[in-house]
Amino acid sequence: MHNPASRFEEILEALEKLYREVDQRVHDLCALHRGRINCRRGCTNCCLDGITVFEVEAQNIRKHSGDLLVNGAPHCGGSCAFLGEDNTCRIYEHRPYVCRTQGLPLSWVEEREDGSVVELRDICPVNDAGEPIENLPAEHCWSIGAFELKLAALQVLAGGKQAVRVPLRSLFCIIPQEL
Repeated sequence: MHNPASRFEEILEALEKLYREVDQRVHDLCALHRGRINCRRGCTNCCLDGITVFEVEAQNIRKHSGDLLVNGAPHCGGSCAFLGEDNTCRIYEHRPYVCRTQGLPLSWVEEREDGSVVELRDICPVNDAGEPIENLPAEHCWSIGAFELKLAALQVLAGGKQAVRVPLRSLFCIIPQEL
């Protein structure tokens, strides 16, 4: 039987594996949309205040950024708490899932009140030039759903409720636990 600390380490390793899968798919989509994606170091259009993550992702940030959380200060309100003075991400290597997919053409399916199902799409306005995203083949968009379900499953394995979300800014208010 695993002790709780080693079980949690296994869950964080699974999270890192999930991030590697996400990063590979993001890399492929960025290569596909090379002329369209204008996201660059220092672009903060998607780095908004109020972003929330699952507790398992918050724990991952606490583990890797404890010194920043204890001794650093959050970026001013209105922008992500983890932006540095130079508008770069201070936790980039361990940033959460939502930050890894920003800027891409997104697609998702919603059920309407009348029971019909519709695919919706969106993209960061900075990357809106080019072929209308409605005309892109489905595989040219980041499909919201599959990776989010994997992330939610990791949250459940970590012993948390699936729907519990943690505001990124609040991580600066909590002293990291020893893992």
